[in-house]
This record gives sequence, structure tokens and C-alpha cells, in this order.
Amino acid sequence: MPQQVAINIRTEAYHRLLGAHYTLHDCTAGYAHLTDEERAATRVLVTAGFKGATGAEMDELPNLGLICCVGTGYEGIDVQAAIARGIRVSHGAGVNAGAVADHTMALLLAAVRAIPHQDRLTRSGAWNYTETPRPLVSRKTMGIFGMGGIGQALARRAAAFDMPVLYHSRTPKADLPYGYVASLKELAERSDYLVACVPGGPATQHAVNAEVLHALGPRGYLVNVGRGSAVDTDALIAALQSGGIAGAGLDVFEAEPEVPAALTALENVVLTPHMAGNAPEVQEMAADLIRDNIAAFEAGQPLVSPVPEMKALAPTV
Repeated sequence: MPQQVAINIRTEAYHRLLGAHYTLHDCTAGYAHLTDEERAATRVLVTAGFKGATGAEMDELPNLGLICCVGTGYEGIDVQAAIARGIRVSHGAGVNAGAVADHTMALLLAAVRAIPHQDRLTRSGAWNYTETPRPLVSRKTMGIFGMGGIGQALARRAAAFDMPVLYHSRTPKADLPYGYVASLKELAERSDYLVACVPGGPATQHAVNAEVLHALGPRGYLVNVGRGSAVDTDALIAALQSGGIAGAGLDVFEAEPEVPAALTALENVVLTPHMAGNAPEVQEMAADLIRDNIAAFEAGQPLVSPVPEMKALAPTV
């Protein structure tokens, strides 16, 4: 009999890719519609970092044994509550790194070269006789905040643009050829373009604040493709409005899906709806990884991609 799996995110691709292998219960609106038998039989929950699962939600499925997060970030999952209940947690570590890195370069180019504005201008029938020249992207320094899979994929792309790369993360990566900077403020001071690709959570909450934006300066650009909570939105809006920084490219926001009207009114920011990692190839890889983790769970084997907190536990967790 196929494994019964609950999914609490409304993404057609994952419903299709996983539904072909499991008995899938759509729980995007909660678990109240499940029968007692379905609750008891459901041992796997599929979610995303922005949605996650609280301890109370885990208790809705009394025999839950595995939570699979489709992406790298899993901040919405109460991992400690899962551990206390003997529930294992996996995530899609690295599967979307290439797509997010591609999208980051697109946002950077669009913001610095004012592509949306130029597109509207050209469609209107105007031409560029009076347009202000736009800065180069190549040969400028990129500062990367967060040197995980996404940061490393981005650094390789930046190198192809002849961009020196500096980075700040919790610890230096001795095996990487890029310059490590000990503080985020110093990274901003030394960068033309600052990219945030860090996970959410208390450790990164408003890490990019007014002080960091001031250090980035009036010729600097910010790109955020990690989590909206990593940037102080009010400070960013103030910097964009005042010319404290030159511009920004944002794929993530603090109160998604709500985007502040003050941001949408600005010409010097390019906005996309948290879709940097949204590619069919990524969805297929993520679904394959979820199936591998479910197979390991069913066999009583170590998970293929456990979240870091799980790695500290017994080998079979």
C-alpha cells in the first residue's frame, strides 16, 4: 500500500510529482478534513520553509515520523518540537542553488542597468537620447552574505563577470578562493553589490540594517534572495527613497505575500514574487530528494538530507 503523505503547500508540481507515488492528502487548508483513519495512517508531511509546521500541527498527525521540506530553508518547522516527538526532518539542501544564483544575477543586472525602466521606455516609443548612462556590473566587487550552496553558485557566476568576490558567513570556508570578511558591515563597505542569500530565523533577523545599508553607500546595490526577514524593510525603504543606496533587487519580503506600497512605488528597485528557485528542473530534483528521504525513512536508514539539527542525533535519525 502506498505511503500516505500530507502536503501543506499549494504547489501543483509537487502535488503531481509526489501524487504519482504516494496517497497524497492536500492539507493546505489544515487537517480538519482528514478522517481518524487517514490521520493515523499519515506518517509523512511535505512542507516548505515559509509554511513549516508547529508542534501543535505535528500533533494533528499522531503517527507522523518524517517532515520533508522542499527547499533548503526550513525556518517554519519547529525542529526542536519534532525532535521531542521523535519526528525526523529533511530539507532540499542545494537543489535550488543554481536557479537562485541565476535569478540573483538577473535581478542584479536588471536593477543596475535599469532594465524594467528601459523596457517601458522602449515600448512607449521613446529612445535613449536623454537617458543617464548606467553603471557596469562587471569588474565591480560582489559581497555575498551567506556562503552556502547558493552563495557558492553565485560566486562562480560573478567570477565569470570578472567580479572580485568577498563574503561573510558564520565561519570562513578554508577551501574557497574568495576573501572572507569578518563582519557584515565591513563587507558592505568593501562591496559595490551586496547579496543576501542567508536563511531566515533569529540569527539573521534584520542583519541588513540601517548601519549596513549606510556602509553600502549611495553607489551600492542590495539584492536579497534569501529570506525577507534578513533585511530591515523600513531601513531599506528609507535608504532607497533618500539615495542612501542606489537600488535593490528583491525576491523575498518580510510579510509575504504582502509587499509594502512604498517599495512598489519606487523606480530604483526590481521586485519578483519569491520565485528565484522556482524552475521545473528544481521541482523535479526536490521531488526526487523527497522520495529518497521517504524511502530511507521507510527502511529505517539515515535520511539522505537531514537538517543540521538531525545530524547531531543518533546515526539512524
